[in-house]
Amino acid sequence: MSVYTPVSEAELSAWLRGYSVGALAGFEPIGLGIENSNYFVTTAQGRYVLTLFERLPADELPFYLDLMAHFARHGIPCPAPMADLSDRYLSSLKGKPAALVTRLPGRSIEHPGVDACAQLGALLARMHLAGGSFAGYLENPRGPRWWRVAAIAVRPFLDEERRRLLDQELAFQSRHRFADLPRGPVHADLFRDNALFEGGRLSGVIDFYFAGVECLLFDLAVCANDWCLADPAADRRLDETRLAALLSSYAAVRPFSALERGAWPVMLRAAALRFWLSRLHDYHLPRPGMLVHAHDPEHFRLVLELRIAAERLPWAE
Repeated sequence: MSVYTPVSEAELSAWLRGYSVGALAGFEPIGLGIENSNYFVTTAQGRYVLTLFERLPADELPFYLDLMAHFARHGIPCPAPMADLSDRYLSSLKGKPAALVTRLPGRSIEHPGVDACAQLGALLARMHLAGGSFAGYLENPRGPRWWRVAAIAVRPFLDEERRRLLDQELAFQSRHRFADLPRGPVHADLFRDNALFEGGRLSGVIDFYFAGVECLLFDLAVCANDWCLADPAADRRLDETRLAALLSSYAAVRPFSALERGAWPVMLRAAALRFWLSRLHDYHLPRPGMLVHAHDPEHFRLVLELRIAAERLPWAE
């Protein structure tokens, strides 16, 4: 989350009059992430998160909001969009599409242990099952089509070694599409900072604005590449104990098929490639903004190289 568009107290108070949430009591910008402008908002009736969408296509926004509303109705702890007095989830503020969603309790954890990974696996499986009845459709916006476009944009900034790695991995992924894998709505960005814990329990999943329809296994690979690293700062290999907890807890709710088991190493590489490309793009082609944090692309280059080198990864039965 981030802030590009400043909002004054008077502007926000006027905007909130379009909702039945009470008068504004306080607000503050959220300075994490790089995509949208976000604020914590407190009113007389509750706590919320305001998002002003900076560059997401307007026709994609209903998918994200409807998906969150669907998951919330099905018992998934995620932000519930608030409808305005005209019964719309999406309105406009400062000339930008804007939405108000409930603020969940808890905080993200920097170093998740075995139990946290197990809780994540079970919740992710429940989310995937709940998504089976969601009628909306949006192809993963950061999927293979976007990879090719982003690769062209960042290629001039890469040295020969990194260009070779990028070209070889794109070619590899183009040969491994796995059209028969189970698909459905996925979060696609469920890093540690997008999960909240309170009292040791997973209290919520936030920031669905990279969601789309994709192989369910891809969602799990994104999580593994962030939650299960031996040491995110120094050792990007997968910690087998935490990985086993993530996978076994997921499989206890939604068992894996043989095809999914076989595709797992490829999905880990696909997830690493996606975030290497997005970080390269944000690092070399940044947008002006305030409170903006671009992540180091080298982290996911190293993750990708390790996933390529891995011969076998553990699957918990």
